[in-house]
Amino acid sequence: MSGQDFITAPAPAAADPVGDADRLAGRLGLVRSRIGEVIYGQHQVVAEVLIALLSGGHALLVGAPGLGKTLLVETLGIVLGLEARRVQFTPDLMPADITGSEILEEDAGGRRAFRFVRGPVFCQLLMADEINRASPRTQSALLQAMQEHRVAVAGYDHSLPAPFHVLATQNPIEQEGTYPLPEAQLDRFLLQVDLDFPDEAAERAMLLATTGVPRDRVQPVLAEGELLAAQALVRQLPVGERVVDAILALVRGARPETAADERVRRSLAWGPGPRAAQALMLAVRARALLDGRLSPSLDDVAALAHPVLRHRMALSFAARAEGASLAVIIDGLVQRLG
Repeated sequence: MSGQDFITAPAPAAADPVGDADRLAGRLGLVRSRIGEVIYGQHQVVAEVLIALLSGGHALLVGAPGLGKTLLVETLGIVLGLEARRVQFTPDLMPADITGSEILEEDAGGRRAFRFVRGPVFCQLLMADEINRASPRTQSALLQAMQEHRVAVAGYDHSLPAPFHVLATQNPIEQEGTYPLPEAQLDRFLLQVDLDFPDEAAERAMLLATTGVPRDRVQPVLAEGELLAAQALVRQLPVGERVVDAILALVRGARPETAADERVRRSLAWGPGPRAAQALMLAVRARALLDGRLSPSLDDVAALAHPVLRHRMALSFAARAEGASLAVIIDGLVQRLG
């Protein structure tokens, strides 16, 4: 494992990182504004998804039906200038339906040859809708694409475009006929973004905007290559020792093997691995850049603790029987950061 787990493509260092950060912060503010014209009352969700993309990673969107997950991904693709595609995951979906397959063709001279037909995974922003409805075999094909940014078909590797991001959705209510995501796949999602119902004011605005005359389509903000440049800039932002210490303390404190808190050791079956610390290190930088700051703070660590950790931890059987909550445990870990 290395720090390259969440990077999409190498890029040269910025000549003027401070000036580039200032300019990019303004562009990202416009991105958030454009998305807000379509997505109502989900400001934190939009911010967390943008943080995942700026970090070069993938995100798992968990929420009830009708909260705008599909619309959010479509809007992101337009605003960020990315080629976006959507795959509806079903139990009968096969790996080739995602990655593509080879077909046998015959030319005018009677010569036969195989030609690779690319699947929908060959895009820059893939929406894996209801990902837990696909079989483990199909999920494993997506896992290779997420981790290695390539697919292997008939013994040949095919590289995916750069940048490449997966935004997967999952319905937490209905679990009948689903396949829980394995821990190895969950760990590849940089953030788990939970969607709640909007407040009354946002729902009123949504009601009025979506039942009247259709609005014009949202306009792009970023041009081709700008997201890659932003991801490279995120990795150049300095991180103070206090923030690094806080990240290590948070991640190591969430493991039953290394936690100092007896309650954590008793309540958790397993905790986050080193990839969680890598994800948090990138995410706090991206959050700082999104807010127009040049360096992350302890507040960034606290704000991103839940989306980074909650899908990388599991309660023990005894803790579940006692009604324990991962959210409460993470809150306790954050409070100890001071």
